Amino acid sequence: MEINANFDERAVVHAGSVPWVPSPMAGVERRMLDRIGDEVARATSIVRYAPQSHFAPHTHGGGEEFFVLDGVFQDEHGDFPAGSYVRNPPQSRHTPGSTSGCTIFVKLWQFDPGDRNPVRLGPSQITLKAASDADPVAVVVLHHDAREKVTLEHWPAGASIRRAPADGIEILCLEGTFAEGGEEFTAQSWLRLPVGTALNAVADSEGCSVWVKEGHLAHVSAKPPAG
Repeated sequence: MEINANFDERAVVHAGSVPWVPSPMAGVERRMLDRIGDEVARATSIVRYAPQSHFAPHTHGGGEEFFVLDGVFQDEHGDFPAGSYVRNPPQSRHTPGSTSGCTIFVKLWQFDPGDRNPVRLGPSQITLKAASDADPVAVVVLHHDAREKVTLEHWPAGASIRRAPADGIEILCLEGTFAEGGEEFTAQSWLRLPVGTALNAVADSEGCSVWVKEGHLAHVSAKPPAG
């Protein structure tokens, strides 16, 4: 399966209006944003767990990164309410599920194969701060290494967001609205701009909150192994 698999092109999915697709696990549905592969895939998705749904224990051969959009995600490492950010590195193992139900934004098989550093941040550990009086965009860095930078950002009302061409950028709108490329992005709208493309976005009159990843598209991995 291939969905938005050409990383040299701009890609957009307004996932809030896309039907949910059942996964092989009962009670777990997804909205696929990009994908290379079948059930073992390099994938970016929004995944919804119904109450009392759980996956069987499994190992993430290529790593798993997720941000909890609503509800409470659970595994052996604890309870992760909305606003939590987690990185389970390659070869990590867990039994994910949700007693009350939850929705997460998740990326699979997009790690450095040698990465073994878990990250588990709850909402109380994530505080956005304005960069300066001259730059009112509020930011918190969730993860930063030689390959990529992951942030949460609040773009204030009417802010023009300009970022020069770099090693690719990916944005998920969490709340509010922004415009880019003649399109309006609302909650669960996803944008991916290729390497060398500048970002030119404008927040609406209410502002918006976004999840942002930069730099990673210079390291797009090959299709993961089958099985």
